[in-house]
Amino acid sequence: MNIDPAEHSSTDNYKLLTNIVVPRPVAWVTSANADGVVNLAPFSFFNAVGSDPLIVMISVAHHDDGTLKDTGRNILANGEFVVNMVTAGLMAAMNVSAADFPAGESELHASGLHESPSVHVKVPRVAESLASMECRLHSTQDFGNYTLIFGEVVMFHVADHLVGDKLRIHGFNPVGRMGSPAYYCRTDDRFEVPRTTYAKWKNEQD
Repeated sequence: MNIDPAEHSSTDNYKLLTNIVVPRPVAWVTSANADGVVNLAPFSFFNAVGSDPLIVMISVAHHDDGTLKDTGRNILANGEFVVNMVTAGLMAAMNVSAADFPAGESELHASGLHESPSVHVKVPRVAESLASMECRLHSTQDFGNYTLIFGEVVMFHVADHLVGDKLRIHGFNPVGRMGSPAYYCRTDDRFEVPRTTYAKWKNEQD
């Protein structure tokens, strides 16, 4: 079936995009407003986009009136945020944090979670998260109803039992977003496919 997005609504196109580009990791972002109130919100338009420098990206939607959501406003105001990764045991708390809390009320505390101090940024991380990344704002790009926020990772926090030899991460199973309206997956079913080379491939053809 050919589906032309020009012939469909933005709602339908959102459903198609978010159900096809899967799974997507969830960035559970802590940020803080001018009064120091910690905001916590999940974003599945998120990924790592570079390693030198270390850059991650989140895409923050605007409200219907065109204003940026709390997370975006906080990051643009103070240039800092933390990406906390979500595992299955944190799904209930993540779901609470996704609710439409009024500005100035902390989703982190409402979710029954705890703050843990960061090292290089003032914004705290989620103590219960097994992996977090402290970020400083690198740049932004506006398009349509979204603002892309690029952050440079300045500190990793990873639970001790996940870190193996040569900084390999073992046993870390974050959840993935699988599409609208609220579908997710676990990531504990994995397989390995060693990289090949052109020479090896060519030799196998002969």
